[in-house]
Amino acid sequence: MSTKDRLLALCVVIVWGVNFVVIRFGLDGIPPFLLGGLRFLFVLFPALFLVPIPKAPLRLLVMYGLMINFGQFAFLFSAIKLGMPAGLASLVLQAQAFFTLLLCALFFREKIRINHLLGITIAGAGIVVLAMGQAPTANITAIGFILTLFAALSWASGNIVNKRIASVSPEDNILSVVVWSAAIPILPFFLCSFLFEGPAAIVDSLTNINAKGVLSIAYLSIISTIFGYSVWGQLLSRYETWRVAPLTLLVPVVGMTAAWLVLDETLSMVQIIGAAMVMFGLLINVFGSLVNRLRTPRASGGEK
Repeated sequence: MSTKDRLLALCVVIVWGVNFVVIRFGLDGIPPFLLGGLRFLFVLFPALFLVPIPKAPLRLLVMYGLMINFGQFAFLFSAIKLGMPAGLASLVLQAQAFFTLLLCALFFREKIRINHLLGITIAGAGIVVLAMGQAPTANITAIGFILTLFAALSWASGNIVNKRIASVSPEDNILSVVVWSAAIPILPFFLCSFLFEGPAAIVDSLTNINAKGVLSIAYLSIISTIFGYSVWGQLLSRYETWRVAPLTLLVPVVGMTAAWLVLDETLSMVQIIGAAMVMFGLLINVFGSLVNRLRTPRASGGEK
């Protein structure tokens, strides 16, 4: 990977890590469902005039939009609003990696290796430890924690749909899928906002929106989504997945650091141990597979 691309990858990691703090800022003045609807409204416009329509089947695009865009962020925004610390949310959300493995094994009969099972076990135990630990400025509410896990499951479900899209429509650029699937969750978000947050809250939020709210929406839509996914998609198209994907392990590191610096979120010793266990499980999951990939060509070469 070139130095320029390493810097681009680092920029995306930082953008996605800081994203959780920005969500917290946005939720200060905008309710979760309304914030989600506004985010994807400004992802769709004006990007749809610049990005070609994907050739993937409409049903897959709808499923992707409902799972990745609506499900993931409806649960995540609600979780943070209901007491899930932003920094820890960035870490617990990475459970999507393990949910994805399990769903791939279920739907695609993909083999789960020893490093996957070990990583799932250690990270799962770490998540339990995280749920048990408390700190003065990072208390986890039960509902916030559970909703974050549902967000991770929604992300993983979207990954399965994305895998299907890649198989039936390999010519589609990931940015095209991201931008056009942004149209799917807008109506569900606004409908949920109307039903659960109420017309009065919507009107009050929009008429009294401040600079922090506007900047939060701009960051979530333009920087985090359009910039982040376009750069990440380019990197994935130029390099092997195993070179790029492990860099996402830095996202919760950035997220927890940003939450500590900006929101003054601190962890108890129990939470630090739990966070370390989750990260260790993720490392075993990712780099165990990486070792297998590196060893396979050498083994093949030795047989020739």
